[in-house]
Amino acid sequence: MEINSKLKDVLEVALLTTQKPLSIDDMQKLFDEKIERSTLRMLLDELKNDWDKKTLNLIEVSSGYRFEAKQQFVENLMRMNPDRAPKYSRAVMEVLAIIAYRQPVTRGDIESIRGVALNPNAIRQLVEREWIDIVGVKETPGRPGLYGTTKHFLNDFGLTNLSDLPDIEKFEEQLNLDLVGNQKLEQNDSQASITNESSDGQE
Repeated sequence: MEINSKLKDVLEVALLTTQKPLSIDDMQKLFDEKIERSTLRMLLDELKNDWDKKTLNLIEVSSGYRFEAKQQFVENLMRMNPDRAPKYSRAVMEVLAIIAYRQPVTRGDIESIRGVALNPNAIRQLVEREWIDIVGVKETPGRPGLYGTTKHFLNDFGLTNLSDLPDIEKFEEQLNLDLVGNQKLEQNDSQASITNESSDGQE
């Protein structure tokens, strides 16, 4: 029991200090002796329970396990971080949703579903974010590229695989909430700026 407690402590420190998700293979490298994968999974389940009522969640994503802040702290953390995550337009997120749920798809498929011409910047932004990539070509005249999501997309959205994608309506609802949240942050930033300018003027 004491040995397992020490193993769990090592796992916890590694997961709290790493910059990327840790796979079971990564975790086995933490110890001199061989630790069975089943033992590591059991300890990870215990860690999840240990943190259940704390500030972080231990989650499994495509590349392994990682800690992430609970949802109620995300907005605070975004304010502290000067390198705030890029904000994407509704059109870009619609393109991402189409690729996630209908993949693999061509640019023509996306335009057909959305009913409007595809802005090249939408694809470029998603590729630069490493959420999508070309995963093949469609065997039709011109052999257009087929787009699909990446492991990075799964990691960023807290998914282990595509079968974990929520119902598309819930996904779109979450995207709308994110867009509204970004708008609120922009409004608050603007109000704070106006207040500061007003204060400066009074001085």
